[in-house]
Amino acid sequence: MQDRISITMLDDGIADVRLIRTDKMNALDGAMWEALAAAVDQLKATAGLRVVVLSGEGRAFCAGLDLSSLGGERDPGASSAGGGLAERTRGLANNAQYAAWGWRELPVPVIAAVHGVAFGAGSQIMAAADIRIVHPDTRIAIMEMRWGLVPDVAGMALWRTQVADDVLREMIYTNREFNGVEAKALGFATHVAEEPLAKAMELAAVIAGKNPHAIRGAKRLCNMLADASDAEILQAESDEQIKVIRTPNQMEAVMAHMQKRKPDFAD
Repeated sequence: MQDRISITMLDDGIADVRLIRTDKMNALDGAMWEALAAAVDQLKATAGLRVVVLSGEGRAFCAGLDLSSLGGERDPGASSAGGGLAERTRGLANNAQYAAWGWRELPVPVIAAVHGVAFGAGSQIMAAADIRIVHPDTRIAIMEMRWGLVPDVAGMALWRTQVADDVLREMIYTNREFNGVEAKALGFATHVAEEPLAKAMELAAVIAGKNPHAIRGAKRLCNMLADASDAEILQAESDEQIKVIRTPNQMEAVMAHMQKRKPDFAD
């Protein structure tokens, strides 16, 4: 993983995660697919994790599939241990889908800071973040149709809560490129910023200062919105509240606010 993705733990449980295949604009070859999965697995096991900031070093967030991998013997995204597109090797997902879907499965919020390009799989990894901050000049496209393919890498499951149905269909059918400003207007992005990484870190610091158990519960609830029934959401809301109400961390949130000080939460 070390020559494809770096993970640096910062203060307050913030993980600074960067795609570092800069010579290829962070395009996804076999090693990058595996590195993304390994990064997600490492973060899932990281004690004290509160928020993840995901970005790309160099000229781009992620240029999508390294086209040289299309000529390989294995399906794009298949790991060295095997597992093609049809196999559910990662819970709900196959190996390629897990490169994006895995970030949605992380128990803490993920903030994507996006610049340069987010093409194809890059746009889908971006979609997996809870919050997406893009530079206004970022070039984005759901690129698969250009190569005669359908969108994959979990994009369909992720975009359905972000983008209007007709807008999504147009972008898929035409593979039209759009910029960060349009991405914000259409729902693909949350914020537009001249310095996406700085804005993401600022927001991460705010989230890291909240009750970590309440944040995790809130993410679980948000992840239900796409397909749970009203009854399931209402019950889950009550269940999550019971887990945190009158706990030491919840009381600390109240006291810190009243005393105008930084809270001291236990993970």
